[in-house]
Amino acid sequence: MVTASALATGADDRGDPLGVTRAAVVTLDDRKWVTGWSPQAEQLLGYHAKEVLGQPIGALSTQAEGANGDWLGSQPAHGMPGCVVLRHRSGHSLRTAVSLYRLPAAAGTAYLLLLADAEEHAEWQLRQALLDGLAAESPIALTIYGPDLRVAWANAAARKELPGEFTQYLGRSEGDLYPGSQVLSAGHPSSVTQLMSEVLASGQSVVDLRYRGRTLADPDREHVWSLSYYRLQDAAGRTLGVCEESVDVTDLYRAQHRLTLLNKAAALIGSTLDLDRTAQEFAGILVPEIADFIAVDLIGAVLDGREPDTRSVARTGDMRRAVHRSVREDLPEVIVPPGGTVGYAEGSPQWRCLASGQPVLNAVLAPSSPWLVEDSVRSTRMRELGIHSHMVVPLRARDVTMGVATLMRWRSPEPFTPEDLLLAEELAARAAVCIDNARRFARERHSALMLQRSLLPHEMPAHAAVEAAYRYLPADTEAGVGGDWFDVLPLACARVGLVVGDVVGHGLHAAATMGRLRTAVHTLADLDLPPDELLAHLDDLVQRLAEEAERAHPFGTKGVVGATCLYGIYDSVARRATFASAGHPPPAIAHMNKPVEFCDIPTGPPLGVGGMPFESVEVDIPDDCVLALYTDGLITASESDTDIGLARLSFALAHPDRPLEEITGTLERILLPDHPPDDVAFLVARPRPLPADCVASWRLAFEPETAGRARALTSERLAQWRLEDLAFSAELIVSELVTNAIRHARGPVSLRLIRTENRLICAVSDGSSTSPHMRRAKAGEEGGRGLFLVAQFAARWGTRYTTDGKVIWAELPASAAETANFRP
Repeated sequence: MVTASALATGADDRGDPLGVTRAAVVTLDDRKWVTGWSPQAEQLLGYHAKEVLGQPIGALSTQAEGANGDWLGSQPAHGMPGCVVLRHRSGHSLRTAVSLYRLPAAAGTAYLLLLADAEEHAEWQLRQALLDGLAAESPIALTIYGPDLRVAWANAAARKELPGEFTQYLGRSEGDLYPGSQVLSAGHPSSVTQLMSEVLASGQSVVDLRYRGRTLADPDREHVWSLSYYRLQDAAGRTLGVCEESVDVTDLYRAQHRLTLLNKAAALIGSTLDLDRTAQEFAGILVPEIADFIAVDLIGAVLDGREPDTRSVARTGDMRRAVHRSVREDLPEVIVPPGGTVGYAEGSPQWRCLASGQPVLNAVLAPSSPWLVEDSVRSTRMRELGIHSHMVVPLRARDVTMGVATLMRWRSPEPFTPEDLLLAEELAARAAVCIDNARRFARERHSALMLQRSLLPHEMPAHAAVEAAYRYLPADTEAGVGGDWFDVLPLACARVGLVVGDVVGHGLHAAATMGRLRTAVHTLADLDLPPDELLAHLDDLVQRLAEEAERAHPFGTKGVVGATCLYGIYDSVARRATFASAGHPPPAIAHMNKPVEFCDIPTGPPLGVGGMPFESVEVDIPDDCVLALYTDGLITASESDTDIGLARLSFALAHPDRPLEEITGTLERILLPDHPPDDVAFLVARPRPLPADCVASWRLAFEPETAGRARALTSERLAQWRLEDLAFSAELIVSELVTNAIRHARGPVSLRLIRTENRLICAVSDGSSTSPHMRRAKAGEEGGRGLFLVAQFAARWGTRYTTDGKVIWAELPASAAETANFRP
């Protein structure tokens, strides 16, 4: 006879609660009276064996008060589980799962009844269904690797990735199932086998490991999986292996990859307004992420900064290669070099894309395509490289096609897909907008630069007072060219005006303002005003310009007008210079035998501020020195610290005995980066002081006879200078100027003759500030012809005012022979 205790003996198998080793076991006779009661039954229902043995099992039912087992009549006698409600010894009801077995007669009992908690059994059934689902129905691939990290089991989803019978893969490693695969997630071993070994040793799970490779069932298509690993153990804690959960996330990975590329493109493409760099950034995004090779071809008008016209391209074929990029550095795909004209035959994908503005996708490139048959060079190159997939996307902005981008694959075995085409179109649209912005900026910058250069001096005028050299470098930034300017202005009596200025802002507005200010400086300098008065008049002009601009643009920033300026006058006779500054850096003097000196000049407010006077300062200019005037872009280009910029400027100006072009080149090399952030203008001048024997000065008596003495002194000095050919003209001019001074002005009267390399300057000073005027004398008038005669014989003449009167001067040009005799 099989007792309940005997049936209940055995280890916990964590299996079915109705399993014989775990369930509450009850044996029944033919009448369904209890003949056996296991300890598990006592634990489940609370009754001791002596209380139920020999009692009908029906007594335990909450629905049957009689001593029969009719409630078991509905239970099949072949082990199929059912559910009944039994009475616990404590009085409460207990839903119980039951399974009834009919035993053979030789067993000594009629029935075997297995009991278990219904909720526990239902939970087990769910677990069992889950296991069955994971094994047969789940889309998640499960693979179990044994302690030796060899395949021990795989569910149906995992077996789909393995062609043929699964038994051939048992005992093989992960590397055998997925050869050449790669771990994408950072911070993990590069080998999955090594990773599983760590999981097996540590018991620490790994979740969502990204893994890329190809399956044996689909070797031509690359997949990406999300892998998770955890260690498997039995009830005793013995390690059984590692379970791998695998989910194919290829589509998700590609979608994320596309989104990442779009975000990357938004950050990288168009980082500057340089057209070539924008095209390079676009090509760098697509290769190698999407294609193995890309060629970006733009309409010639776009590269030239003009509006594109696809119809003219169809007629003229003016399409040029902007940039190309390949996964190989030797660029085997290239037929046309950068900048070269691209010839695409009519009917080719590029021609159709340019004409229609629509992309063209040749997922599988057929060598027999008519356009390839006609283009033997490209056909041969594609065949040699094995280019198998090809697409062309237009570069369109504002409904205008500016070029095309050709993408090809030959290293990647997968053809281009419609999703690839959609992504390439999106990137091309972004690049096209940036290319168009760069084209517009290049056009505006070119216009501003042309305006700027047309308003600046093209060549430094030769002048007896100074030798000069300069540099003007427009800003290489998106702001465009600015309003920096410089000038060397010839003034009367062997003097020269030196000016450097900087207009606020950039672009056409700043360049135009610079031209107006430069013209104003020329006009004011011709009046021979001292530097402080000239800046005061210029300040008034800037204020008026600002008011006009504000009225024209009351709500915009285009109305902002302002500038800084440094103006100086160098007198080669006195060997002194007079400077005044309107918010501008001071000039530098490079001496031969001592450090570079920055002149201590009071810095007035920038032009346009108004309300404060400017102050002039005289500075001694020694022989063999070099004067440097510059805008602030020179000293702030490399470092934001002005002191560092001034120190570098001092270093660059050392050894002023060098040629001026060499000095300017040194300044550019030491102080400026390859792409200066702001316009830079600087002027380097070497003064040419006149020797004492080239200047003659006399104090004249304030009486009518003085004109004769002035003629005699002039004739005598011209003979010493070997300028006898100028004696008649010079005597006439001196006589008229001295006579006018005595008749119409007041003393003292002085005469000065200055000989330069190609000029003779006659200057008469007096103590009156009355301005002379030239007029034509009428018939019968004895006077009024003096200045008229002076104007006829002199090359130039004019008046300049001094603190104690005025100077009337006239210049006579020297002949070539007389110039050759000049020895300063």
